[in-house]
Amino acid sequence: MDALIPVLKNNPGPSVLVFSLLFRVVHRLLQNIPVPKVVKQNDLHSWKWRNLSVSMVHSLLTGTWALTCVVVWPETLNNIHSYHTPLSYLLVCVSTGYFVQDAGDIILTGHARASWEFLIHHALVICCFLYALYTHLYVAGAVIALFVEVNSVTLHLRLMLKLAGAQASTVYYINKFANLFTYVTFRLSTQFYLTWYIVQNYSWLDNGGFFLTSMIMMNIMILIYFYRLLRADFFSWSKSYARQNGTYNNNSKKFLTD
Repeated sequence: MDALIPVLKNNPGPSVLVFSLLFRVVHRLLQNIPVPKVVKQNDLHSWKWRNLSVSMVHSLLTGTWALTCVVVWPETLNNIHSYHTPLSYLLVCVSTGYFVQDAGDIILTGHARASWEFLIHHALVICCFLYALYTHLYVAGAVIALFVEVNSVTLHLRLMLKLAGAQASTVYYINKFANLFTYVTFRLSTQFYLTWYIVQNYSWLDNGGFFLTSMIMMNIMILIYFYRLLRADFFSWSKSYARQNGTYNNNSKKFLTD
């Protein structure tokens, strides 16, 4: 570790590309795992399943890693601007590699138009994380931002269960409540805490305007998706009405569907 971190800090761009390639290897390895028959029958669903599988690996890894960093080094929460440890820097480097890989997968497979929401999110995250890696500032903020990956585990599981046609299963029922809890606890709370920190310390923060703008954009996105999530999982009568009136398309090619 002592030898690795200086290499990463001196070469953040190439390091991110290396981790991006490693996630691509994970993508290839996961193709050997059997998938539900109903998923294999649809090319779009097959791609979504593979994409979500890699995302699940990233979320399990980085969500746990981020929480561990804060538990072991509590100062991460208080000094978002300049505090970081070797492990937290490595975490941000690894995660940035994933987002580069995922954006590339979406674009190169021809799903950019249907997944524009993801691409905007990824672009914002990559810009913020690369700034942290190159300047060694806001690394702690990036670690805290990765708390949202705890919620991403239940979000990815939800989408995978929908692809498998398991919306009526007990697992889906339990997961929708776990998803609601983690969305509020780890996604909304994390985003609003980071926004509050930037607003409170705006006068002296480096490039505070850029980070505040990025946070506001992401806050808008997660609130819209939270509304869509509640509508789909807890107010399904609205979708039943839409189906009856012919305004609901269950075969949407959008990646981020309700």
